[in-house]
Amino acid sequence: MWHDVRALNATASWITALVALACIASGAWWLSQRPMFTLRAVRVESMYGMDLQHVNELTVRNGVLGKIRGNFFTSDLEQVRTTFEAVPWVRRASVRREWPNQLIVGVEEHEALGTWGEDGRLLSVKGDVFTANLAEADDDHPLPAFDGPPGSEKEVLARFAELRGWFAQVSLVPESISLSNRYAWTVRLDNGMSVELGREQDRNTLKGRVQRLVGIYPQLVARLQEGRIDTIDMRYPNGLALSSAALTVPIDATKPVKAAAKPKKAPTKTTKQT
Repeated sequence: MWHDVRALNATASWITALVALACIASGAWWLSQRPMFTLRAVRVESMYGMDLQHVNELTVRNGVLGKIRGNFFTSDLEQVRTTFEAVPWVRRASVRREWPNQLIVGVEEHEALGTWGEDGRLLSVKGDVFTANLAEADDDHPLPAFDGPPGSEKEVLARFAELRGWFAQVSLVPESISLSNRYAWTVRLDNGMSVELGREQDRNTLKGRVQRLVGIYPQLVARLQEGRIDTIDMRYPNGLALSSAALTVPIDATKPVKAAAKPKKAPTKTTKQT
């Protein structure tokens, strides 16, 4: 080998290249550690150019800044992103570097539609369940209440939109929707009435039951002028059962409801449910 000039020259070239690369890497590392690249600012802004409603830029920045490790070059942007996404009201965050010592964080906020369950969580308009200050959400608009088994959030949200449209025909607004563990639906309306809609046998089950109720509702109101309807059970094949301070009786929805005086004793009847 020592007598092979070409091999010696190739070896020398490789050593020289490695030394040069080591010097470049050392120089780059030394340069990246200069004070000018220490993170001086983290700017928080909306992803869509709108004003942030619930995320306070100053509070969030000061609370997160101490958790960021490294400088302009060495900070882990993925770690910064997940740190910001752990902040209440933040649905999604994106992070980018801005020369020479700043990070720009884009934030998408949750938009609360209502409460979820009984533990103070919120449901967003996109079907995400999140934890935040409930009082801040109440400031925007009255919050309907939602509940259901884990994983049913988007299904409940979709049903809320449909029910709101169906009940609008009689000027009623859903205030709460509950899906039981047996997947039976209950809706409470803004007049205080609770409606049992039961389980869905097919994709038109709920719509059909609500339409039956909407069709007969004006007659029920006329009949019960002296009392508020507390509950209505729509799980009957051809009718309904209602409970109120004035009356408790199953009603055949296939026959017209005539106005009648309040009975002295509420009749009872057992009807097989579906």
